[in-house]
Amino acid sequence: MEIEDEAWTRAEPEAEALVWRAAQAVLDAHEDIEGQGIVILLADDDSVQVLNRDFRQKDYATNVLSFPSPPNPEGQIGDIVLAFGVCAREAAEQGKPLAHHLQHLVAHGVLHLLGYDHQDDAEAQAMEAFEREILAGLDIPDPYAEPASPEG
Repeated sequence: MEIEDEAWTRAEPEAEALVWRAAQAVLDAHEDIEGQGIVILLADDDSVQVLNRDFRQKDYATNVLSFPSPPNPEGQIGDIVLAFGVCAREAAEQGKPLAHHLQHLVAHGVLHLLGYDHQDDAEAQAMEAFEREILAGLDIPDPYAEPASPEG
């Protein structure tokens, strides 16, 4: 775990513990996997934009990137990188605590490392269902639920 952008800990002092709880929750639900080594980087938008451009040919910052590792003797399953500005903005727009959004995106990233995807509706539904299950175990509300409409 590395915190490249201190904005993470200024905004969420428990960021490191939250990240590990979310990652471990996914790994615990997959006891059948071999290896559990994950590198997680809490970065800034510029760093994530460069990675997204260089590895995915998409020249913009995104919330989370996952880089699966090939099979290796160290048991490393991959790397995850999160962009502070994008994540903080999304959390605010969605009316969610940054802590909840961070844990959701870490779980999402770990699931990608384990082979989950959301390229079609069936894959997306399966991945989202698993995310809901993991997050419920962390006492985080359904991240895909529609926000309650204001009364009035």
